[in-house]
Amino acid sequence: MGQRILVVDDEKLIVKGIRFSLEQDGMEVDCAYDGEEALRLAGQKEYDMILLDVMLPKMTGFEVCQQIREFSSVPIIMLTAKGDDMDKILGLDYGADDYITKPFNILEVKARIKAIIRRTNRKDAPKEPTALLEMSGVRLDCDSRRVSIEGKEINLTAKEFEVLELLMRNQGKVYSREKLLQLVWGSDYPGDVRTVDVHIRRLREKIENVPSEPVYVRTKWGVGYYFA
Repeated sequence: MGQRILVVDDEKLIVKGIRFSLEQDGMEVDCAYDGEEALRLAGQKEYDMILLDVMLPKMTGFEVCQQIREFSSVPIIMLTAKGDDMDKILGLDYGADDYITKPFNILEVKARIKAIIRRTNRKDAPKEPTALLEMSGVRLDCDSRRVSIEGKEINLTAKEFEVLELLMRNQGKVYSREKLLQLVWGSDYPGDVRTVDVHIRRLREKIENVPSEPVYVRTKWGVGYYFA
């Protein structure tokens, strides 16, 4: 496949196992063992995916994720030893695209990586019928995956971009949370509809002047979300 992956975990045996398995699939793997090293590598190189543990020395995974989001929309999967739902939602709230709870099966990790990369890396994919969407001052370039509002570029995560693209391509159509989860995350995604709510809230924080009174991404109460 040739993708470049950054694996971040302070447990060296876990990193070694993940690295070996990903390299067997032809991926290039860099490793970091603390938050500061992870942030430095993410700033120096371009990655197709980052696997980021929550509990790290020097900086937490959440802090690393938040700072990476200031300069990159690289897909991030959080690795957490905690099963608490709030930790998982918090990880998404900081800009992560997905999470996996330890202990995990390496086959599941690889399946998640490949699924997200397939959806986000469109360099070799056929062009969409309409590569440029522009509505109400929102400009979406589907080839470069760039978003701007009234000329100001907005940095969205991969999932936030996909949600916005789906809603804009179907302007006025209301999608239930369950339908958005199925279309954007896939039918095999183990999370629930709260994932959708978190991403919609973060999307509104980035594109709406007043997130509590959205102009673009609106709610039809009891039904779902739509692009006005």
